[in-house]
Amino acid sequence: MTSPLPAASDWTLTAVSYGTADARALTRAFHQEQLAIYSTADDPETTGSAEFDAPHGRFLVARLGDGPALACGGWRTLGPSTAEIKRMYVAPAARGQGLGRRILATLEQDLLGRGHTEVLLETGVHNIAALALYAAAGYAPIHSYVPGRNPDINRALKKAVLQPARY
Repeated sequence: MTSPLPAASDWTLTAVSYGTADARALTRAFHQEQLAIYSTADDPETTGSAEFDAPHGRFLVARLGDGPALACGGWRTLGPSTAEIKRMYVAPAARGQGLGRRILATLEQDLLGRGHTEVLLETGVHNIAALALYAAAGYAPIHSYVPGRNPDINRALKKAVLQPARY
């Protein structure tokens, strides 16, 4: 079977402000997908764009050539050595190309270069692809680090980052 899209290595990852049209469109699509699955989701509009600004964070979008942005993810600082990965999303049309792995590896490389050695993240219990991606990258389950989270919906994960994930 031939893949309709090129592998992740052919895509361009670009650091953008979280407030850009590309970032907002992708995070809104992610939000709508989460609402459809769980009937609840964090509203991406409540996250200020400065939360992902360097040097305390970074937000990436992925696109093929001059086409639309079809994947995203970011990290932000939680503490002196701790970062949080947020808003990892790959549009349905671009799934299966390894973009999630590539974005995760790039984010880990960046936050490691900023002195962070511990990464936290959350994902939904029904997001089997994300859970598999994070497990393969060395993330382990932890108790929620966000007050009020529903354990029937959310999974919190943690990783000590000594070297970034590979894609």
